[in-house]
Amino acid sequence: MAIAKQYLKTKPVCKVTFTVPAEEAKKVAVVGDFNNWKATKTSALKKLKNGTFKGTLELPKEGSFEFKYIIDGTYVNEESADRYQWNEFAGSENAVLDL
Repeated sequence: MAIAKQYLKTKPVCKVTFTVPAEEAKKVAVVGDFNNWKATKTSALKKLKNGTFKGTLELPKEGSFEFKYIIDGTYVNEESADRYQWNEFAGSENAVLDL
């Protein structure tokens, strides 16, 4: 799994590209406090020919966001997150993206 950040000079946003190797998976989405933890069309990652899922979201600069991937209905943390934070509501740690 990987995250790539591209800060835009013309807008107060950062383009964040999420890459998840999941050859056997049918659906992968990224959910977090930036989209109310709901898997939507814009949060769904696209499956590439090599079996990797990839997608890009524009998120506000200078913010921190808790997130996870949903891989075929199972919540999974990003291995290369900026850090992890305990979430009482979920009863587990969430990956955190610092922009």
